Amino acid sequence: MSDGRVRANVRPGATVSVVQKADQATGRLTKGVVAQLLTNSPTHPHGIKVRLTSGVVGRVKTVHDEPAPSG
Repeated sequence: MSDGRVRANVRPGATVSVVQKADQATGRLTKGVVAQLLTNSPTHPHGIKVRLTSGVVGRVKTVHDEPAPSG
């Protein structure tokens, strides 16, 4: 697993775990596939903000090394 605070680690099509704004207090993670990167800076202390293919927007906590599911 890679660090979600570094933009170079996060690519469209990657499988990631994100925390949504509403879940920040609980730290609940949502797993999905990156559709779009929303953070432009090379790093962010709370995680790179992304939009998943499901439409969920959140900050990446971990980037999974497993390949993204096809389909």
